[in-house]
Amino acid sequence: MLDTIFQPIYSATTELTTSTYLICTLVSLALGAVIAWASSVRSRQSKSFLLSILLIPAIVQIVIMLVNDNVGAGVAVMGAFSLVRFRSAPGSAKEIVSIFLAMATGLATAKGYLALAAAFVIIICLVMVLSNFINIKEKDDLQRELKITIPEDLNYAHEFDDLFEKYTKNCKLMNVKTTNMGSLYKLSYRVELKDEDSVQSFIDELRCRNGNLEISMMVPALEDRVL
Repeated sequence: MLDTIFQPIYSATTELTTSTYLICTLVSLALGAVIAWASSVRSRQSKSFLLSILLIPAIVQIVIMLVNDNVGAGVAVMGAFSLVRFRSAPGSAKEIVSIFLAMATGLATAKGYLALAAAFVIIICLVMVLSNFINIKEKDDLQRELKITIPEDLNYAHEFDDLFEKYTKNCKLMNVKTTNMGSLYKLSYRVELKDEDSVQSFIDELRCRNGNLEISMMVPALEDRVL
């Protein structure tokens, strides 16, 4: 039963008809819409990216159909896949996965394996959606950029060592600069917190050391987390 479901709707020895092409294209667009939806679940994606994901399966499908049973098929596929990595804008891991999934879907529908393509997309998209609801604490989630303003007469070299030992796993001083005509120092640290819930206590104790001057703690820039 399953063997017949996953059979292609046409073969290389049969002539491609208009109805077959339209069916494959409609399935490609439908599966592209499913992939675009799965990519947007609990993620902020641009309209242009989602439109690209929707159209990629149909575009890949027509390319493979045109070069079917031709040595150019291999060159076309490799060229298309190489373009994904060298896009103008860097993308997250999830975006790269979505693009490769869309391209693999187009390859399957181009060969007529519509049921196989649908099953493949449903399984992968289900995993993608479920992964958004699984809270896995990563090391990067506890990375923070800490900026502390101190008066010029405070020896910052070891002033905060005990607090860093108490609240962080590791800490590195990244930058020091003067401000306010040299009367203040601004220190920039890269820290890894022991516990995200202790941020307020950490900042309160730092304020007692720096004379209640400005302190900021933020998540590292997005550029550090893209492929």
